[in-house]
Amino acid sequence: MNGADALCETLLANDVNVCFANPGTSEMHFVAALDRQPAMRCILGLFEGVVSGAADGYGRMTGKPAATLMHTGPGLANGLANLHNARRAGAPIVNIVGDHASFHLQFDPPLASDIESLARPVSRWVGRASGSADIAPMAEKAVLAAHATSSVATLILPADAAWGGVEPAASHAVVIPPRPQVPPERIRAIATALRLHCGRFGVVVAGDAAVNPGLEIAAGIALALGGEVFSEVIPGRVARGRGTHPVRRIPYFIDQATASLAGFDLLVLIGAPEPVAFFAYPGKPSRLVQPRTEVLTLATRDEDILQALAALAEHIEAPKRSALRSDPIALELPTGALTDDAISIVLAQLMPENAILCDEGITSSRRLFELAARGSPHDYLMTAGGAIGNGIPMALGAAIACPDRKIINLQADGSGMYTLQGLWTMARESADVLIVIFANRRYAILEIEMANLGVNEIGRNAGAMMSLGNPDLDWVMLARGMGVEAARTDTCERFADLVGSSLRRRGPFLIECVI
Repeated sequence: MNGADALCETLLANDVNVCFANPGTSEMHFVAALDRQPAMRCILGLFEGVVSGAADGYGRMTGKPAATLMHTGPGLANGLANLHNARRAGAPIVNIVGDHASFHLQFDPPLASDIESLARPVSRWVGRASGSADIAPMAEKAVLAAHATSSVATLILPADAAWGGVEPAASHAVVIPPRPQVPPERIRAIATALRLHCGRFGVVVAGDAAVNPGLEIAAGIALALGGEVFSEVIPGRVARGRGTHPVRRIPYFIDQATASLAGFDLLVLIGAPEPVAFFAYPGKPSRLVQPRTEVLTLATRDEDILQALAALAEHIEAPKRSALRSDPIALELPTGALTDDAISIVLAQLMPENAILCDEGITSSRRLFELAARGSPHDYLMTAGGAIGNGIPMALGAAIACPDRKIINLQADGSGMYTLQGLWTMARESADVLIVIFANRRYAILEIEMANLGVNEIGRNAGAMMSLGNPDLDWVMLARGMGVEAARTDTCERFADLVGSSLRRRGPFLIECVI
């Protein structure tokens, strides 16, 4: 038995039984050990951004970590953007990064790098195994950290630690401590503030407060006192659909966001940070709330959100909320030329019960969040950290986590090209994903941001950096080259037909929507 075997057995003992991987030479002993563990499901990603993004989607939907396997510092660097999204979304991941044998590092081989410095900004815990006997205890710490912080824990695995022999020993599951409870005095103070407020108030929900049963309690508190419920600007996961409280999303664009939060006297944060602008703009505020708005935190993501919500509901004597009754969305299916709004209407009408929407449509899917509130019950996932290239792999990870649920990936064409390789893994794993490509053939968000900065005319050089034409991307050929069936349409009727047929079958299918 070697250190790599000890790592595998420790992971499995702690219910970490999926490994998204893109290994290299330094990780071959770990790969060999995985071969001796049929209980571990190993999934290859052709790029580390697919690996980290898939682990993100998996962690959001299961609440438990998958393992990721990356090759030295450069491999980790390829996966950093989606590890950043995972950290922002509160997705647990045990991120394993192989390194050179410890005695080899002194010679500064070409792939040597400062892995700790690369990992630290996207990880809540970073550790390095000092030898083979150290691997199992370090793996236990990584699992514990991933669970305790709902975030990324990075374990650096030197090659000699992986191949070094260890005494066989029974692996055991670590005890995951409960989240710290919110102090009673904080709950009482917020209950008092809510009872005494004489104007508008709202709550911003994230984490356990954005899905049931937490969302139901938060909505009951708000409704009892005449408040409103908001999600984050880009929520990691939020429950949507008929029977679920229709959470309002804080708009991305700063003028709309400040307008939506204007006039509030009190804003209570439940698992969410204070909403701020995504970017700074000349003459515009960074904070989205008005200076006169009092902002109070009931619970952070690291605390026991459900305990805090239940205690607050008891303090204010909020009645238990029965399931909302709402009529299905009744918009007629659109006809004629396909538009981004038409795509949202069709999907809101046709999506099946218990679907998972993985939205990286950027500018093109903005209306779907609102429309989906009256669609079938579902979970809505977005690119929580704002780093693009998350949609395709996030949908892959959600499909691995929830094989009995239909996944719908709303994907802008520009950001989709960042992690196109995820389609290949979807085909290989028979992931049940409908991928909807918004093919507007430009970085539309950048055009909007130029206008926000006061630039109203886009010249040759700037235009060249925002257009995806000349040549146009051919998503049907790209998908088929990755083993995914695909079709193209520019009409509403054909799009509705393709959506209907794809929802009646299993496996990945891509629709390129030319808009």
